[in-house]
Amino acid sequence: MVRVSWLPAGSRDAYSPVRDPRDAGEERRGGGNALRHHVLNLPLFCNRFQPRAVSLSQPMAEGVGVPDVSSVGAPGPAGGRKSSQDEVQAWRGHVELLNLEDEVFNANMTSYKHENVEDLYELLEKLGSGHFGEVKKCREKSTGVFYAGKFIKTRKCKGSRLGLDREQVEREVFILQQLEHPSIMKLHDIFASKAEMVLILELIRGGELFDFIAEKEALSEEEAIEFLEQILKGVAYMHSRHIAHFDLKPENIMLLEKDVPHPKIKIIDFGLAQKIEDDAVFKSLCGTPQYIAPEVINYEPLGPPTDMWSIGVITYILLSGLSPFQGETDEETLTNVVNGNYEFDDRFFKDTSTMGKDFIRQLLVKEPQDRLTAVECLIHPWIKPLTRKQAMNRSRSSINMKNFKKFNARRKWRLSYNMVSACNRLCRMKLLCNPSKDTEELRQCESDQEDEKTKPLTLLRRRLSSCS
Repeated sequence: MVRVSWLPAGSRDAYSPVRDPRDAGEERRGGGNALRHHVLNLPLFCNRFQPRAVSLSQPMAEGVGVPDVSSVGAPGPAGGRKSSQDEVQAWRGHVELLNLEDEVFNANMTSYKHENVEDLYELLEKLGSGHFGEVKKCREKSTGVFYAGKFIKTRKCKGSRLGLDREQVEREVFILQQLEHPSIMKLHDIFASKAEMVLILELIRGGELFDFIAEKEALSEEEAIEFLEQILKGVAYMHSRHIAHFDLKPENIMLLEKDVPHPKIKIIDFGLAQKIEDDAVFKSLCGTPQYIAPEVINYEPLGPPTDMWSIGVITYILLSGLSPFQGETDEETLTNVVNGNYEFDDRFFKDTSTMGKDFIRQLLVKEPQDRLTAVECLIHPWIKPLTRKQAMNRSRSSINMKNFKKFNARRKWRLSYNMVSACNRLCRMKLLCNPSKDTEELRQCESDQEDEKTKPLTLLRRRLSSCS
């Protein structure tokens, strides 16, 4: 067990000890993995304090506490200026972030139920559908609370091509069972049968964040940061649980409610999320081209920094209405990502603050270990200004709403196009799997009756052509 505290540079007296509140519990439990502190780069006043670690068996020095607020600005013990009032306030914020991992945790994990979902829930209207299932609004009979029921068709056996791989669904459930945070979609219940799994999830009514912003006439950086800060807190909590999302993009950032003074962010879709073990190496080629990090394309080990790259891309788009790496084709986009080809064009960033650009620069870094972590992002001066001047600069800057609206319209169109293309592909697969049945149906068409000698393969080609 250790205690982390801070020493003024050149001094032997301890200042403001920072002890993880879980240490006492770990000591009682006799846990072996006791050192779980975040190490932060404390801005501005970090040169006046140096970290030290002492054993918990040693008595705490008398008079230890936060830096002396009453004498801010006066000469410090080492001859330098003491922290200003703003810096001390920021320091207190950093200490609060040390306990981020304990913000919320669901100790009672949701367990699988094998009874009929309709015994406990009243199924209402359909909210959406996909390749392997649908989402319905439902009401819990015992409480009257409304939820979203995600009905997923699963494969009955390994060789089956119908439905989603059961292990993939179980992995998503495993991830959601470990997460309970205000900015993350909550899992309420799970039902499992041989051919289907039903996830009862928190009902999210507010729609996508980007759609909500696109409806506004104007938005300052300060207002945009309110949303970004919620996202960062959710991601920081995830990473503190050794979980990475790996699919952060505008479509997966929703609002719990829309028509409220301060909408709450909800991060959704944990289908690609992974639990990152200390000794395990995880690699994957999944993701959306304009949001994935270089290490994904290069098939290198992935981890929490991969999510931080995506946060950088989302922030760039939010401020400018422009995607930093978007090319004419996916291949061009991926090449731009690998090469790190992006710039801050004055036509789109003329109203963006210098701190906002610096925030993006420290995330869109090719080497994963050099990117800001989620916790470090939360104490970046753009998110948490340390001076009144920084706060004023942020409030005077605004996002490029005209261009942002255009980007969001193109994004929605592209999503619709991809959906239609996917439906066409499924139609073709069905035809190829059951050609005899389809050719019989085609024989009843007027054009086919006129040409009874047409071969079935020709008819199949004709049908495929009409689908595309």
